[in-house]
Amino acid sequence: MGLRPVPRGGPIAPAGSVGPGYALPLATAGAPGAAVLRSQSKPVDLIYDQILAQIEPASAVHMTRPELAARVEQLVVEIANQRRLLLNQQEQETLAAAMVDDMIGLGPLEVLLRDDTISDILVNSPHQIYVERRGKLVLTDLHFRNNLHVLHVAQRIASAVGRRVDESSPMLDARLADGSRVNVVIPPLSLKGPCISIRKFTRSFLDFAKLIALKSVSPELSLTLEIAAQCRLNILISGGTGSGKTTLLNAMSSLIDQGERVVTIEDTAELQLQQPHVVTLETRPENVEGKGQVTQRDLVRNALRMRPDRIIVGEVRGAEALDMLQAMNTGHNGSMSTVHANSARDALARVENMVMMANVNLPSRAIHGQMVSALDLIVQIERMRDGTRRVTELSEVIGMEQDVITLGTLFAFKYEGQNPDGAVSGRFEATGIRPRFLPRLEYYGLASTFMKAVSATGMAA
Repeated sequence: MGLRPVPRGGPIAPAGSVGPGYALPLATAGAPGAAVLRSQSKPVDLIYDQILAQIEPASAVHMTRPELAARVEQLVVEIANQRRLLLNQQEQETLAAAMVDDMIGLGPLEVLLRDDTISDILVNSPHQIYVERRGKLVLTDLHFRNNLHVLHVAQRIASAVGRRVDESSPMLDARLADGSRVNVVIPPLSLKGPCISIRKFTRSFLDFAKLIALKSVSPELSLTLEIAAQCRLNILISGGTGSGKTTLLNAMSSLIDQGERVVTIEDTAELQLQQPHVVTLETRPENVEGKGQVTQRDLVRNALRMRPDRIIVGEVRGAEALDMLQAMNTGHNGSMSTVHANSARDALARVENMVMMANVNLPSRAIHGQMVSALDLIVQIERMRDGTRRVTELSEVIGMEQDVITLGTLFAFKYEGQNPDGAVSGRFEATGIRPRFLPRLEYYGLASTFMKAVSATGMAA
């Protein structure tokens, strides 16, 4: 058997262990000829082995994708003619594309990565690949050949970022070249074989106008959030996994003044800030010797020495919450972050628990005092059962009553029912309360506009 070429020093797999006969592109999976390729898996594997025997691994690594695709297409035609295989032109092109994806890409996942309608790719087993489209999970008809093939793709991802995934390191967090976030879990932790989860990097930027069109916010709520970002309020965006926290944070950060210096801190870089003066920092995991780790807390502390006007933490998930609150309390107004929580009240509890992880032995009352002084707004966003992502609550952090933090709701989404097409219907309602940070808005000359927005009547969504 020949050896499969893998770019950038990736792992080498036996040529017979993987092949394209099982992995048709999603767009052509139901097209004429797809069933033929499936039914001819042995001839397809034969073509694959013969092509590998004629393309040197070293030359394949250095060829561009168009050059390799042209060479593979030529070989497919030649071998199919020699073997008298009944493959039409469309089937030959499909087979060649699948082979190229498998030789220099991520196999059957490549076609999913090129599909802009997909936000998540979830590999549960070789024959079970799900994708998320418009908030809904859909099972695709793509599949790997076996667990070994899934493992080879996972190892290729790891090698591209200088990491490894094996029995001694069975979990991996990494980023693809296009910015997509990847998580890998392999046996013995995963009982049914290697699992790959990819959160695709969104190339299109969603501003507030697009969020209004998607019914994620109302015009009045959009205006309120825009003013909050412009007036340097400290904002915490709360929501579940895949609820749209990062998308909303990107939209709000686009309102930051072009003259401000912004430092972003993330585990995996996903933010798409539009300003010219942005410093992007990313954590680093420990190496194979267990050394060299740089945490978000290390980066937040270092960011304070970088003269930032604003600090944006992509997601607060640990002891860095204490340093973030202290930064907000020491002149870095307009800082933003996200947190996983199911409500505004839960978000405060999560932040408090994360502060305690810093082992500073502060009493709850002192922690609550820091949170009240640091945070101005909590934005709760939710992915609803119809797949729509909506801001369900906008709350102000008002103060404390004894040891309890008090919140005031400025906006809330009121559920009304379900349309015949299955879409959730409701209304964004403003409460019209007067926020405690109104003097800050008066300083920026936007107080009257803000009060007009939060006093508006409900709008159907």
